[in-house]
Amino acid sequence: MLHHRYNLGFFPTPIQLLQNLSKHYTDYKIYIKRDDLTGLASGGNKTRKLEYLIQAALQKGCDTVITAGAQQSNHCRQTVAACAQAGLECHLLLGGKEPEKYDGNLLLSHILGAHIRFTGNNRKGEDIDVVEKRLKASGKKSYVIPYGGSNLTGALGFVTAVKELKDQLKQTDTTIDYIFFASSSGGMQAGLTLGVAKFDLKTTLVPIRIDKEENNGRSIQESVLTIVRSGAELLDIDRDFTLSDIPLITGYDEAGYGHLSEDEKSVLYKLAQQEGILLDPVYTARAFYAMLDHLKHNKIKKGANVLFWHTGGFPAIFEYVDQIQLR
Repeated sequence: MLHHRYNLGFFPTPIQLLQNLSKHYTDYKIYIKRDDLTGLASGGNKTRKLEYLIQAALQKGCDTVITAGAQQSNHCRQTVAACAQAGLECHLLLGGKEPEKYDGNLLLSHILGAHIRFTGNNRKGEDIDVVEKRLKASGKKSYVIPYGGSNLTGALGFVTAVKELKDQLKQTDTTIDYIFFASSSGGMQAGLTLGVAKFDLKTTLVPIRIDKEENNGRSIQESVLTIVRSGAELLDIDRDFTLSDIPLITGYDEAGYGHLSEDEKSVLYKLAQQEGILLDPVYTARAFYAMLDHLKHNKIKKGANVLFWHTGGFPAIFEYVDQIQLR
C-alpha cells in the first residue's frame, strides 16, 4: 500500500541543525525537518499527502480534482500544482469573498490553473457536493480531496515520512526526543502517529493546535483518531488507539486561525535572521513559537534533541505584508 504513490516531491527532505538558535536554548539541541523544500510549487508538507491522493484519483479514472481551503491555503496551492503535473483539472472552493487583488498562495493557485470559487464562510469543503454534482452533469469524473488532504489516503504520506526520518537518523547516529509540528486538519498528525507505531520510532509527538474551529462538527483529535484506527487496521498495527494517544497542545491559538499575533511575528523574524529560514505566518510561525516557549520554560526534559517539522507555506507571507513589515 505504501508503494502506490504518484511521484511529486524531492525526498528525503533534509534535516538541519539550527546551530545559531540552539546557542540561545542551551538546554536543548534544535533540528528542523525541511518539508518546505519538497519542490512542488514552492514546496510544503502537503506534497507527501498528494502523492497518495493523486495516485488514487488516477487509479479511479478521474479527470478532475475538487478540494477546499482558505484563500491562502498551502494545501490548495500544492493540489493545483500536483494536478498540473498529473494532467488533471482542479477546482478549488476557497473561503471568503473574491479579493480585488490576488497575492500569496491565491495568486499561485490562479497561475497554476485552478478553477476557483469563493464560498464565503465555508472554507472547509462544505459546498463540495454541489460542485461535484455540477461537474458530473457536465461529464466530469471528480475525485474529492477533503480539507487539508486529511483522510487515510493522505495520511499514508506521513507514515512513509516517519520511515524516511528514521533512516536519516540512523545514518547520522542521531536521536530525536520530541517532534514539534503544526496540526490543523489532522492528516499529518494521524500519519505521524501511525508511522511512529509502525516503524517503532522512539520519540514523542508534540502537535500544536493552529485552528480552534471544528472540522465538520468534529474536533481535530476525533478526526485524527478516526484516521489512525482505520490506518492501524490497514497497516497491521496491533494496537488499540484511544483519544489519550492523540495529544494536542492548545493555548497558542487564541488569536484565531489566520490572525497574526506578535508571537508569530517575532519568531518569523528570529528564524529568518538567525538561520536564514522562512516560516509562514499562519502555521509554522505559530507552531515554532510554541516550541520555543516549551524550551524557554523547560516544559520538556532538559538535554533533549528537538525536531521542528517545517511544513512550508512561505507564499502566505505576501498576504500579510502590512502586518509583518517593520515600520
